[in-house]
Amino acid sequence: MLYNSYFKNPKDVPLLLEKIEKYTEQTGPVRLMEICGTHTMAIARSGIRSILPDNVQLLSGPGCPVCVTPANMIDMILDLSQRPGVLITSYGDLLRVPGSAQGDCLLARRAGGGKVESVYSPMDALKIAEEHPETEVVFLGVGFETTAPGTAACILEAASRKLNNFSVLCLLKRTEPAIRSLIESDDFAVNGFLCPGHVAAIIGADGFSFLPDDYRLPGVVSGFEPGDLLYSILELIEMLAHGIPELKNEYTRLVRQSGNPAALALMEQVFCPAPSDWRGLGLIEDSGYAIREQYAPWDAVKKFSLAPAGEKEIPGCRCAQVIRGVLRPAECPLFKKLCSPDNPVGPCMVSGEGACAAAYQYE
Repeated sequence: MLYNSYFKNPKDVPLLLEKIEKYTEQTGPVRLMEICGTHTMAIARSGIRSILPDNVQLLSGPGCPVCVTPANMIDMILDLSQRPGVLITSYGDLLRVPGSAQGDCLLARRAGGGKVESVYSPMDALKIAEEHPETEVVFLGVGFETTAPGTAACILEAASRKLNNFSVLCLLKRTEPAIRSLIESDDFAVNGFLCPGHVAAIIGADGFSFLPDDYRLPGVVSGFEPGDLLYSILELIEMLAHGIPELKNEYTRLVRQSGNPAALALMEQVFCPAPSDWRGLGLIEDSGYAIREQYAPWDAVKKFSLAPAGEKEIPGCRCAQVIRGVLRPAECPLFKKLCSPDNPVGPCMVSGEGACAAAYQYE
């Protein structure tokens, strides 16, 4: 019913905006945060910010997995790409993310002779390993719970085929610990959350119930169409106006309350929670995934004895503050000056889900 009302009938949008404005008369200024890179890009592309009341502010949080991968991890990967006989594979965005030196990324290393390939899925990397048994193929497994099941399935497949020249460098992140860390930080100033529909499709809408239960903050699991987002914003502001924080699932056409049991079982079989370092948020307990000991032969960290060096950031880059929502992209001194999609300084300008890239392209 919501889909029919707000997606396919544009003349209802003014009524929806009228309701939002009415509720904000009760709430006063409202700051809402999306924690999904696809939401970030959809909000910018559709111009939602431009039609909301002035006292409703939308902030972008740590929702882009490429953006939250810290520079010292990229530096470690760059070093690995220079080892003889090693081929690095990953999704395209990650290949362009610089480490602690501007312009030093996997694509630059490939131009200098390093073996680096872009793939669409971990199974593509597995196929390369099977076709080239003389090469150590490393897949950079980046993402949140959305991509974790596919990476887990790939590790299981490598084990079943006994492909000992294939391994995964696990950069996967868990959403809940990061949001908790954000909420408990000193500079947190958000009234409610647009929860990521892709992640919720795996862990279930109930995976975000900690927002009202533990922090008395409203949350809405939202889809990605403009109608999804506007209606979710209305639901958040309505809850704030009534003073009754809840978790609501607007994306019912895809997300179930308990998630995807098959995907969750795969993740549980292959991964266990582990501490993980986030750009902008630092080291957070149980916020990452580690490959279980029984699959150690396919764990690149153990196979190559990898350890990141101390954290270093490119001078002037404010991606860490943008990721926490304390700085808008345009407030970074490098934005549209030294930093652009053609010459990115930080990962938020590189990624197709980055807040800076979205602002540059659409706002």
